[in-house]
Amino acid sequence: MIRNILKYPDPELKKKSAPVTVITDKVRELVRDMAETMYAAPGVGLAAPQIGVLQRVVVIDISAKDEESGLIVAINPQIIHTEGESYEEEGCLSVPRYAANVRRHARVVVKFLNLEGEEETCNADDLLAIAFQHELDHLDGVLFVDHLSPLKREFFKKKYRRMADESQEA
Repeated sequence: MIRNILKYPDPELKKKSAPVTVITDKVRELVRDMAETMYAAPGVGLAAPQIGVLQRVVVIDISAKDEESGLIVAINPQIIHTEGESYEEEGCLSVPRYAANVRRHARVVVKFLNLEGEEETCNADDLLAIAFQHELDHLDGVLFVDHLSPLKREFFKKKYRRMADESQEA
């Protein structure tokens, strides 16, 4: 089922998520809904808080449309190693119609549980590394715009309020 994606400045997006203690059918249903929602949006990643569920669950798929699905389901993900630096443009399904360059690690190693409750480790670089960092931020109530300098963040807030006002007028 496609779920509603919360949009900035919804206060739910600023809340920290709780770890998943048991992988139940309800968690599996959440993951199915998250994947369906992410693909329909369309996006490359989605964290449970973006659909109003404060659990540490993310789905990511960076494969191109003409490629086979490469869905990654990460439950209770943790970054255990970082390397390098990147400065790439990011967008977010919870902050539509806005993108900005964000400083991130170029490579990360992420440990998480899969849907069977087995521990996995993923060595990620490039877009996958960025996607993991972006989605894990959501689990801690952090949006990509929170990484902007104070000046750029103020510019974003003014621009976003103006865009919201314009869409209400239309």
